[in-house]
Amino acid sequence: MRRDYWPATEWRTQDPAALGMDTEKLSELESILKAQYSNLTGIVVVHKGYIAYEKYDSSCDPNDTYHVASVTKSIISALIGIAIDTGYIKSVDEKVMDFFPEYDSGAIDIQKRAITLRHLLTMTAPFPFTWKPGGGVQEPLDRLRRQKDWIKYTLDLLGQKGRPGTFQYCTAGTHLLSAIITRTTGKSAREFANERLFGPVGMKVIPDFIMKSFGLEDVFGKNLKGWIQDPNGNSTGGWGLTLTPRDMARFGFLYLNGGIWDDKQIISKAWIDESTAMNANKYGYLWWLDEEDGIFAYFAMGDGGNAICWIPDKDLVVAIASKIVSKPRDIWPLIKKIIIPSVIN
Repeated sequence: MRRDYWPATEWRTQDPAALGMDTEKLSELESILKAQYSNLTGIVVVHKGYIAYEKYDSSCDPNDTYHVASVTKSIISALIGIAIDTGYIKSVDEKVMDFFPEYDSGAIDIQKRAITLRHLLTMTAPFPFTWKPGGGVQEPLDRLRRQKDWIKYTLDLLGQKGRPGTFQYCTAGTHLLSAIITRTTGKSAREFANERLFGPVGMKVIPDFIMKSFGLEDVFGKNLKGWIQDPNGNSTGGWGLTLTPRDMARFGFLYLNGGIWDDKQIISKAWIDESTAMNANKYGYLWWLDEEDGIFAYFAMGDGGNAICWIPDKDLVVAIASKIVSKPRDIWPLIKKIIIPSVIN
């Protein structure tokens, strides 16, 4: 898709009507956000490469960063793709345990040895806890934060229940992918992202914040800064990244354009196509997938309603940052019923 400009340094804004949007329909967002999405801190709607709608909580502005929770997973997916594109990782079919030889005691069962990066990317690696669609999952993340070695703890859980191939959402498992990025590139996921992803598309470079402690507020709450890391310096793979809504939109825009940014291929289109291919689980390589009435939508989703959604058929990106609350309202109806119908041309 040809663009008349790229937001190399700054986004340009445009009147929605000039972009072929129904301004009356789009104006419905104001009252709905106030009445039903009070935890939302920022929303950016990009159509045809321009910001058509942008709104922030009264206490926030475009330069503020927010913890995007599990949106971090989709960033990790992109970094795995870049690592494969550049030869640091051979393929998604490499065995997970091959990257962690010092944890191989010789007594590891055959099933655990068979688990691949593909299983971690598609959430089909077995772990000893259950996940129910819509009902959440009881993962031992609070116990994880208290470990001296997060990798060992997660590897010990890997393969303990079920068989590879069954969908089972797991945040801890994606931390292994971050560690694999570090072991193959020699850089933390944060450093690799700054160099190969964030910097090239104009996102803010994430500085290094030294973790002084691993309390609840440090790893999940108000003290979280930048991109948190485990005690051994691995960037968290399943959560812990902070971004601005505009930078979230940049990431979605990169995927919307097949991995191209300002005529440079940042992520191969082959990786984007492979990692977002529709399947029975409606989950790609750390991306949620949806299709309704022939329109495909792709989501990076996080607790509280944090989301990056890109919809190629509508040339549309929606980025939402939210405070993490216990029972957030689903943001998909907001996108499906208001934002998508506002795109008339």
